[in-house]
Amino acid sequence: MTERYELINREEGHYPISSMCRWSRVSKSGYYSWRDRPQSQTSVRREELAMMIKEVFERSDGTYGYRRIQVVLERRGVRTDGSTIRSIMRDLGLQAAQLRAKVRTTVPAKDLGERPDLLRRDFTADEPGKKLCGDIPPQAGGAPSYVRTWTGFVYLATVLDCCTKKVVGYAMADHMHTSLVCQAIDMAVRRCPIKKGVTIFHSDRGSQYTSQEFLDHLKGYGIRPSVRRTGRDWVGAWAESFNATLKNERVHRMVYPTKDKAIKDIASWIELRYESYSSSLSPRVSHSRRGRTRFPGLNEGSLKHKQALSEKHPAVQAEGPGPPWSAPGAGARRSGATPTGG
Repeated sequence: MTERYELINREEGHYPISSMCRWSRVSKSGYYSWRDRPQSQTSVRREELAMMIKEVFERSDGTYGYRRIQVVLERRGVRTDGSTIRSIMRDLGLQAAQLRAKVRTTVPAKDLGERPDLLRRDFTADEPGKKLCGDIPPQAGGAPSYVRTWTGFVYLATVLDCCTKKVVGYAMADHMHTSLVCQAIDMAVRRCPIKKGVTIFHSDRGSQYTSQEFLDHLKGYGIRPSVRRTGRDWVGAWAESFNATLKNERVHRMVYPTKDKAIKDIASWIELRYESYSSSLSPRVSHSRRGRTRFPGLNEGSLKHKQALSEKHPAVQAEGPGPPWSAPGAGARRSGATPTGG
């Protein structure tokens, strides 16, 4: 009945009271009695609470719920229960910011539970393109999972060949979606001899590599998927060595103002600096009885080769006596990246 009286009261001046009472099926005397009745203390307090609740809610930029509003009111000396605040907020149409439901953007492959580990920790191969390993370098172990720039982060996905120990494919972007690892596979297929039904791609159980989209991408090239077993079973010391080398020799020594500068600089480092390094190592790579890859240090001849390469390609800093960022014509200045001191 009160709701009908309130409706009539709001519309006074627009329609005749007698007509509205008839339409609402209430008596005119009942309406006038309700209208002229003095306001109760409960109603007055509720209106005062409503004003304070609305003020606290707006000052919180619409983020406070009834519990936090209750705390603020109690600090002001206003005591009331949470149910009353929640009821008033409902009447005023105030709704606090809620956590968004997590949207699932990567759909796991249907055969994930049945997908085997085809390498079984044997990261050796007698010919290129036979065994490939991929990774978005993990943060664990000190390897960077991202490259920090002034405008955000850049992520790197790599594909490494178990025979040549080289990076045959890579991709960089400001996201870690499945498309990032698919682009790395595309480059690897262009630069490495892939044999349909023979080539194996081995990875960890990251959501990008275990997605249905990535599985379909591998099947399109005839590449057999392989995932490591649960536990500490990484793709070998040489893969970890790449991540650590990238971090120590480039990422931690540079300051990138933009994402584009970071992408160009790291691509230059991979193509010119790291590939020459791995080329000097690959003929001398040996394997222990346990299947672990051993890397001898750089000899003097390989250092001279790198020095000559840096002079031919100024975008790549030479490594030799003294810190690499002090080399004349360093690529950091060409690519727009700024070397850090120390």
